[in-house]
Amino acid sequence: MQNEQLVKVVIDALEDVKAKDIVTIDVRGKTSITDFMIIASGGSARQVKALAENVIEKAKEKGVRPVGQEGLDGGEWALIDLNDVVVHVMQVETREHYDLERLWMGTEQVRAQFDEQGAE
Repeated sequence: MQNEQLVKVVIDALEDVKAKDIVTIDVRGKTSITDFMIIASGGSARQVKALAENVIEKAKEKGVRPVGQEGLDGGEWALIDLNDVVVHVMQVETREHYDLERLWMGTEQVRAQFDEQGAE
């Protein structure tokens, strides 16, 4: 599966569970850790866990197994490492505190855009 296709699978999985403020950061050539980072917010520990679990499930359905996953039990910040795509799902306050987008300023960042009905 191409990295861009996996990014789409992840975004769709996040949107399925109503993630807020989804941002994709293209870090190709900026780090050897991954090619894309996706950051999304959930409104509660329960939603963060549901979002992360849905990403894992949808990735597995496409034949992509996570290299690692962290934080699902706590629900404040979940990280799913899909090798070339790393997903961070955080509660809003945690996301504001760590401000990962600022750390990657100067890289291409794309926010999911929705119309008034909530569809892309």
